[in-house]
Amino acid sequence: MNGNDLPSPIDVVALYKANSITKMRTYDPITETLPALKGSEIEVILDIPNSKLQSLGDPQEADNWVTTNVMNYAKEVKIRYINVGNEISPVNNGTSQFVPFLLPALTNVQQSITKSGLQDQVKVSTAIETGLLANTYPPSQSAFREDTMSFIKPIIELLKQNNASLQANIYPYFGYIGDPEHVQLPYALFTQEQPDPSGYTNLFDAMLDSIYYAIDKAIGENNVEIVVSESGWPSEGAVGATVENAATYYTKLMDHVKSNNGTLHRPGKPIETYLFAMFDENLKIGADTEKHFGVFHPDKTQKYNLSF
Repeated sequence: MNGNDLPSPIDVVALYKANSITKMRTYDPITETLPALKGSEIEVILDIPNSKLQSLGDPQEADNWVTTNVMNYAKEVKIRYINVGNEISPVNNGTSQFVPFLLPALTNVQQSITKSGLQDQVKVSTAIETGLLANTYPPSQSAFREDTMSFIKPIIELLKQNNASLQANIYPYFGYIGDPEHVQLPYALFTQEQPDPSGYTNLFDAMLDSIYYAIDKAIGENNVEIVVSESGWPSEGAVGATVENAATYYTKLMDHVKSNNGTLHRPGKPIETYLFAMFDENLKIGADTEKHFGVFHPDKTQKYNLSF
């Protein structure tokens, strides 16, 4: 939504339907998106922005949010997940100020959903980033950083208690540009044929399994599923960011997660994965690449000719 040239919510929903895209993650402001989704049958992740979490420490505020954005639409919009905050981490300078507010907000929104009787239909979670992890290679050695454990462990325990998945944003692109000496482009793009010494042929699976192994170590026996709430590749703006590389990444990512291959640590099933993002965003702040993650152009034409 960080663009001044993007289609209206009604047009976006029509574009999803025309391309047989059946799931959407929507960021703030959701007040414009929810009415457009009525009757669409599109399953939705609703994000609560980080800036809202402090107020949701008040249970009444959480009840109000759930009434306004979930109860008022639950009969006509397929709300599947509520993501309470995005990439909040004690070791991320951009989001560490929200750390004290996440668990209370998560707890209160969960309680509001349970009171509403929607706890089996709507799951409450949060989206993490892989910066919480240490020792990610080989993935089996991965664990949450010691300075993040007191933050993340109670969150995972709350999710487990409510039979909810953990959402995780997974970007092999950033793994590649952050360490091109050790991370080869084919390994990041799903085009490497031979496994590396740890048994992996692609960085996406290695990153995903790193989180599973970290959860194993944090809470012991692990039945918490991970939903990949963002993954994508930019088409311009920096090294490796080309239309050709991005087309390869999205195409191969989709084939991989839809197959029953799973990962080495969690084989034999598809991986629920959300592509970041629907559109290029010309007002997005940060690195230049941040403006170029869309799989569609703002004029609603496809960038990569992907088949959904």
